[in-house]
Amino acid sequence: MQIFRLALTGDMLDVDGALDKRRIGLDRIEPIPYIQYHFLRDLGPSRTDPGYWERYYSLLITPRHIADIHGLYVVRPWIKASTFAEGAANLVVVGRAGAGYDKIDVQACTENDVALFNAPDALTHSTASSALLLMLALAKRLTAQEKVARAGRWDLQSTVQGTEIQRKTLGIVGLGRSGRELVRLVAPFDMRVLAYSPHADPAQAGQLGVALVTLEGLFRQSDFISLHPSLRPDTRGMIRREHLLLMKPTAYLVNVARGELIDQRALVDVLRERRIAGAGLDVFEEEPLPAEHPLVQLDNVILTPHWLPATVEAGLAIGLSTLGGMMRAARGEVPEHVINTEVLDRPGFQAKLARFEVNR
Repeated sequence: MQIFRLALTGDMLDVDGALDKRRIGLDRIEPIPYIQYHFLRDLGPSRTDPGYWERYYSLLITPRHIADIHGLYVVRPWIKASTFAEGAANLVVVGRAGAGYDKIDVQACTENDVALFNAPDALTHSTASSALLLMLALAKRLTAQEKVARAGRWDLQSTVQGTEIQRKTLGIVGLGRSGRELVRLVAPFDMRVLAYSPHADPAQAGQLGVALVTLEGLFRQSDFISLHPSLRPDTRGMIRREHLLLMKPTAYLVNVARGELIDQRALVDVLRERRIAGAGLDVFEEEPLPAEHPLVQLDNVILTPHWLPATVEAGLAIGLSTLGGMMRAARGEVPEHVINTEVLDRPGFQAKLARFEVNR
């Protein structure tokens, strides 16, 4: 038997350092004798560290964190080239608990013979349903309706009248997993669906009833625009001021992907000037979003804290997928959904993984 040491980043713990193991399926690996796990508790919150939440999205995996482990289950912390400053003689795999891996230096993982894998399917439905939720809430003017009700101002009913999404035009930027799921979810609303997705298969888009258009055409024609690309160098800042100015004054923008996809300053301007009807945002350029940020002051925006798709069901699906990859690695097998597939042919990686074949 060869012991496989697994570390999980402590940012999933509560302020008392606790976690319900069933929430991510951690109880499933406890009976496995060759897997030992622990949390990187210095990356977690505590009652004596009120500044933790200001550092929450800038946490970093250091060489000390990976020195003696074979698998790393990472939620939010960054993995940079500096993480491997002292090498990665023991580390075999990194499992990103989610779909996006823009905070991980993929090349550095490869150069250090470490396979990076993610959980691309676990958040597909919850991300798409979150986009649909924001679309409906914006169209129905949900937050304004609630404000009227809480204030007891029923005389203001007519001032907060909403609209329907039925038979409107939906523009989806990024026809990947969550984009395609959104197409499925809006089917009962009889929406006309457009998509901008340079790598999409036209035949597949046609089967979905989606018309592929240019980015400019999508922004010009859509009543609702939902962003779904992963964050890459070519998608960072892809939505610019000129695109936002093409939108109809009655149109809404939804972003449940990454805040860095949009020129956020330009978005604030068009919202403040009422050039578009509103926006629903779960993600931001700067996270956590400062309480004094201009977006917070606007009444035509719905804001959620990069957590809207993080349902109980999605959390368990992410955990089971990520831990499933770790269990495969602990048996000397390649996990599913490896991002840096070129690492699989590297002798260094193969040698590290082969040590655990005895556990089969």
